[in-house]
Amino acid sequence: MTVTNVPRDKFNAVWLIFFILGLGTLLPWNFFMTATVYFTSRLKDDPQEEIRANFTGNDTKEAVSTRSVLEAKFSNVMTVCAMVPLLVFSCFNSVLHQRIPQAVRVMGSLGCILGLFLLTAIFVKIEMSPLTFFVITMIKIIFINSFGAMLQGSLFGMAGLLPTSYTTPIMSGQGLAGTFAAFAMICTLASGAALQDSAFGYFITACVAIFLAILAYVLLPRMEFYKYFQSNTPKPSSDEEKKINLLEKESSSESKPVAEPVLETNLAVSFMTVFKKIWLMAICVSFAFTITIGIFPAVTVDTKSYATPGSSWGEYFIPVSCFLLFNLLDWAGRSLTAAFLWPGKDSMLLPALLVARVLFIPLFMLCNVQPRFYLPVFFKHDAWFISFMIIFAFSNGYLASLCMCYGPKKVLPHEAETAGAIMAFFLSLGLAQGAGLSFLFRSLI
Repeated sequence: MTVTNVPRDKFNAVWLIFFILGLGTLLPWNFFMTATVYFTSRLKDDPQEEIRANFTGNDTKEAVSTRSVLEAKFSNVMTVCAMVPLLVFSCFNSVLHQRIPQAVRVMGSLGCILGLFLLTAIFVKIEMSPLTFFVITMIKIIFINSFGAMLQGSLFGMAGLLPTSYTTPIMSGQGLAGTFAAFAMICTLASGAALQDSAFGYFITACVAIFLAILAYVLLPRMEFYKYFQSNTPKPSSDEEKKINLLEKESSSESKPVAEPVLETNLAVSFMTVFKKIWLMAICVSFAFTITIGIFPAVTVDTKSYATPGSSWGEYFIPVSCFLLFNLLDWAGRSLTAAFLWPGKDSMLLPALLVARVLFIPLFMLCNVQPRFYLPVFFKHDAWFISFMIIFAFSNGYLASLCMCYGPKKVLPHEAETAGAIMAFFLSLGLAQGAGLSFLFRSLI
């Protein structure tokens, strides 16, 4: 056996590149989601009235009556148009990642996302009817999330070849994407600029961030640390220990004791073989995002503050308490896994904690979500909503990140990329399931 010195990740450059690429995967979705006020303002004749209806604490019937059908359903339809393509293309990516070169998948996806965001910025300046604007926006969301799914699956596959800690920067970067988008939206509100001008600057900011992600990927193959793990991915022959164990188990039966282990270690990795090893982690990450997307943002974005109507806090309540707070705590949870991994990958406490998050569904539904038709408002103070959001966001980031870290490490080294792609698929499955359930949760309030 030859022992090779593993090169150092100088200045944590590879870690930082994966962080920037992780930022690029969820930045597009977060910029669309956080800009809900801009999009809904263009779905009615009086944009300023829409802004007042969204940002004030006014939950009277008069305020509710200003909402058109397109406005009322925007958040739910946007979530479905984002999550279903994410699921479909994650599935394609898990099948085609061995047939399409990595560079084509990553650079092609980032380039197309950049182009679509440039179009979004241009459309800010173009007048169109509410229905036309709604349809074009949803088409852009479908395409952006389709390319985002290919990018995400490729990144987790690449990270699966590196040490465990290199999944964390992807998850952390994804968490920062939401924080960055929410902070950018708050800045545009604080600027006092006209809605059209601030929205244009907002989407151009996203274009710059995606361009930086493209530059980061161009630099990645030049890093010695990354090249080492790319070129030293263990071949089937490195699986000798597993072969011996399998042979010992098969020795009692007389039919082909050697053939089965050889198939197990073929480079054309069996997806079912890998899935059997990581199924619990895959289901856990899927369940985590089913709960999260089921209520965020479709339910939480309609929560109104108890502040005096027209006050500054009423205007900033959703951008700060919903979007910024969620993304900051989600990012903190994801980042914590870089230094702290608990519960362990074989502990049943991790699934139990994820199941416990179901409690957030009734908790948020009983906050001051408006309009409402069936349930009473039980939590009659903004502090309740903020407290729930802190725990909800942090638990999502930390527990989901644990699952994504553990998945590729429960398989053999040469199966790690396939495991990463499968985990990315189940993450997308959870997002799609949550998008579907969001209609149900919102209709029950």
